[in-house]
Amino acid sequence: MSLQIIQPPVTAVPRFARLLRVGWIVRRSPLTLFGGFIMAVMLAVTLFAPVLTPQDPNAIQLALRLQAPSAAHWFGTDEVGRDLFSRVMAGSRQSVAAGLAVVFIAGTLGSLLGCFSGMVGGLADALIMRCMDVMLSVPSLVLTMALAAALGPSLTNAMLAIAVVRIPFYVRLARGQTLMLRHLPYMQAARTFGASRWHLISWHVLRNVLSPLVVQASLDIGTAILMAATLGFIGLGAQQPTAEWGAMVANGRNYVLDQWWYSAFPGCAIMITATGFNLFGDGLRDLLDPKGRGR
Repeated sequence: MSLQIIQPPVTAVPRFARLLRVGWIVRRSPLTLFGGFIMAVMLAVTLFAPVLTPQDPNAIQLALRLQAPSAAHWFGTDEVGRDLFSRVMAGSRQSVAAGLAVVFIAGTLGSLLGCFSGMVGGLADALIMRCMDVMLSVPSLVLTMALAAALGPSLTNAMLAIAVVRIPFYVRLARGQTLMLRHLPYMQAARTFGASRWHLISWHVLRNVLSPLVVQASLDIGTAILMAATLGFIGLGAQQPTAEWGAMVANGRNYVLDQWWYSAFPGCAIMITATGFNLFGDGLRDLLDPKGRGR
């Protein structure tokens, strides 16, 4: 009589349990869900702004200058009669896209540089980290304004300046994670089998440091949006007639006592967008951090 081994059926229990855990974390933190909703709305507005704007954001109508909010102009008009609602919607493409571009550039370059520094060590690591320390010793906003002024006033130059200033944060984070990983047994085994440094970084290190880097990036988007708006406010960001939230707040400050809506609505757009990304980043940190899940 032969024994027959019955294999248990393969189920999707681990994946289902993972989804349940994610749902439990979201329910435990409703602010995360609220931040994700704001983020989704702003990304949708950014993508479909040309379709959603009821009027041409750059159309000048001097007869309608500084009109209060009404059914025809939900957010009122500016000093040359342009519809502020259309300009706020169009400005999302500049501000939100600037935040995403800054995080992508700084996160990519900083992560690669930090992983390389942690893997190589020695003199190269010391030089890289001393350069990062010098950059971090200068207040971020001051260094950003100096770089933006040197490059020239434009939204592209402002994004590059902000990205350069944010790179050290990713370098330090990626390097710290790499230093913890490079002496682990599987890393030693990969070296024994002849794996190159680039293979170790791309195949082993980056995959393991991705979670904290994603959390840092999600938290940095709101900061990048605020910094881009700050540069636009002082005239180092987007230039007229481009619709950008910081520049709109700056233009409206001359009329803030009588025409409050001019600065109020772009300022609210900045606040709501930055808050949404920050809330979502906090929730993502709790989701990806094992220590946070245990609290």
